Amino acid sequence: MKRAISFVSRVITVVMFACMLLLAYLAISSKITGGKPDVFGYEIKTVLSGSMEPTFYTGSIIAIKPVQSGTSYKPGDVITYKLQDGTLVTHRVKEVNAVGEEVMYVTKGDANDAADSEPVAHKNVVGSYKGFTIPYVGYAADYARSKTGSALLLIVPGILLLFHAVINILGALRQIDNKEPADSSR
Repeated sequence: MKRAISFVSRVITVVMFACMLLLAYLAISSKITGGKPDVFGYEIKTVLSGSMEPTFYTGSIIAIKPVQSGTSYKPGDVITYKLQDGTLVTHRVKEVNAVGEEVMYVTKGDANDAADSEPVAHKNVVGSYKGFTIPYVGYAADYARSKTGSALLLIVPGILLLFHAVINILGALRQIDNKEPADSSR
């Protein structure tokens, strides 16, 4: 039973430490890059609406590959593009219309009944979705980007790890005390 508790304790420690490192990396990365956390060449984006459900849900994070050439997408690809007001949208390409060097994409959210009203110029495409999503983590990632969230998500796990280490040290000291011989005067 003690071995099982010890194993579970170690697993919890590793998971908490990994989560703390991941959230710290995302928070610091987003501050350095101006809100665009980058992991292994992919940008991490938070899904803010349900227009692409069930492909990914509101509050999920998705990985997009930044655009190399905005003219290489085909119907069925999921692209992220910038609207005139700077808002980012991630929808599926339904049609590709090319006129000379200008390529326009007709897009539609998977949960929407109709295609988007405005076609997307290839120069507005910022990247494409590559099939990586983690549901609901976007809520925590957005919170981690705030000042309060950054502090809490870095400090609280650190305090919990410190508390866990103190408990382990005290347990080890008790075991050492119990193993000392009763007669220590020779």
